[in-house]
Amino acid sequence: MPYPVRLFNRLLLIAFVLFFFFRCVLPNPKQNSEPTPQKLPEAPDAPIIASFTKEALSSNDTTTDNSLQPLSDSTHILSQKNVFLAKKIDYYLRVYKPDHAIILVVDANSNEIISWGQRSEQEIQNTPYYLSQSTFPAASLAKTITLAAALESQKFFLDSPIPLIGRAHTLYKYQLQLPQNAETNNISLQEAYARSYNPPFGIVGIQLGAKHLSAAASKLGFNTSYPSNIPENSNYYAPESDFETAEVASGFTKKTTLSPLLAAAQIRAILKKDALKIPTAENLLPYAPIQSEEIKDSKFEEKTYEGLQNAMMHTISNGTAQKNFSTRFLAKRFKERLDLGGKTGSLDGLEPKGRYEWFAGFAHDPLTDEGIVLVIMQVHQDIRTQAATQIASLLINIWAKEFLE
Repeated sequence: MPYPVRLFNRLLLIAFVLFFFFRCVLPNPKQNSEPTPQKLPEAPDAPIIASFTKEALSSNDTTTDNSLQPLSDSTHILSQKNVFLAKKIDYYLRVYKPDHAIILVVDANSNEIISWGQRSEQEIQNTPYYLSQSTFPAASLAKTITLAAALESQKFFLDSPIPLIGRAHTLYKYQLQLPQNAETNNISLQEAYARSYNPPFGIVGIQLGAKHLSAAASKLGFNTSYPSNIPENSNYYAPESDFETAEVASGFTKKTTLSPLLAAAQIRAILKKDALKIPTAENLLPYAPIQSEEIKDSKFEEKTYEGLQNAMMHTISNGTAQKNFSTRFLAKRFKERLDLGGKTGSLDGLEPKGRYEWFAGFAHDPLTDEGIVLVIMQVHQDIRTQAATQIASLLINIWAKEFLE
């Protein structure tokens, strides 16, 4: 063999011998050293550890939750009606880290709060003080008031054509002027609700007038003083000015405010076709009542409830929530089995400051009559985190897997 080849082979052999000597012959210092004992965090008390391990962690779910805080911060989970669902809510809040958020799940039949979670001031909160707070702009959730007033008046129906002038999510005075020709682009009232278009709802609000809008808002619990101020008074005011009425009717104003607790009561009333009742909890005073009575004069006509349900279900199937209620996040078998409905909304607000994002909706199983009401409100200041509709879809999937199978 040529000399350069022989030299290369010799060097390769020497390198292999040295590697074998240092790797296999010499002792590994790590093998003879004892591991340094690590001090575990102290638990608050034995019962909490046992309860958390048994009820919240012993499941078929294998999600690695490295972002959770110590067990001492999980006492608010253990006191909830559905510990497993509460743990999932807590997990999503810690992973996605919205600047401010409240997630509320209510049993549709008993009207009890079964799970909740709140994040604010950069950390998970042990008390849900956002539940009854009413400084949050209702945004497009106010369109539910306009739709209820329109259906109740019997002047409009879900298939009523409404002019769509200009861009769908803006609101200017020229967009509220009814056209004189018949070639104007029209959209059905149901489609405008599902896609959350502002100009059509502004036009409907002007034609209904402040009186009809205010009456519907009253039946949905606005401008009402509740016992012990639980929840706080949610504000709704429809002025006589056409443009201001259009702003209120489309939810394009910060003056209409809504508490998450009242939002849940509204969705449940629509789902059950029943009078308004504030959701209850045994251990959440002063943020939720222990008992609640139905609000007087808060019932709509049967056809109004049916129209509201259909419009909310259209929002899931063909509207603003369609993307995140796909089979990526909600199993096909549950999507086909459940009645799913809701309303989305977004608007800038000040208390706390940021971009508000709402989802308020329901999941109902016609076979068993089991159902839940979900309200998710997030406030984004710099970066928008996971969409509220996606979190809602994931939570519905978890609930359905636990209760329907």
